[in-house]
Amino acid sequence: MNRSKNTSFADRLSDAADAKKAQLERAAQARSAAESPAAVARLAEREAIRVARDARVAERLAAKLAKEAREAAAVAAAKITEAAAREASLRAEQEARDLEFSERIAREATLEAERQAARDARYAARKANKRKGR
Repeated sequence: MNRSKNTSFADRLSDAADAKKAQLERAAQARSAAESPAAVARLAEREAIRVARDARVAERLAAKLAKEAREAAAVAAAKITEAAAREASLRAEQEARDLEFSERIAREATLEAERQAARDARYAARKANKRKGR
């Protein structure tokens, strides 16, 4: 700090020029280091690693999507099978109800015919009794 108090304008100008020159030298060294074959090889290696990583990520994503598609297909097949089974079950139940209904109608028709025959027999017996009594 004492130095800054004892410096002249010329000293300050030369210090600024030296600082600028040092900065330009550092930039030139950085540029040459970045353009060196070793740096270019490192960048190419990093790029290859990035491309390989992206390929692995894409492969995992494709495998995941394929698995999800297989699972969705399995779920859809299960739903279709379940719907077909439900429909077959409902059809069988409806056929059973129809068969039971037709059997009940047949029984009722048979009972009605038997009642009719019994009634006709009573009427005939009554008429026969009237004729005997005359």
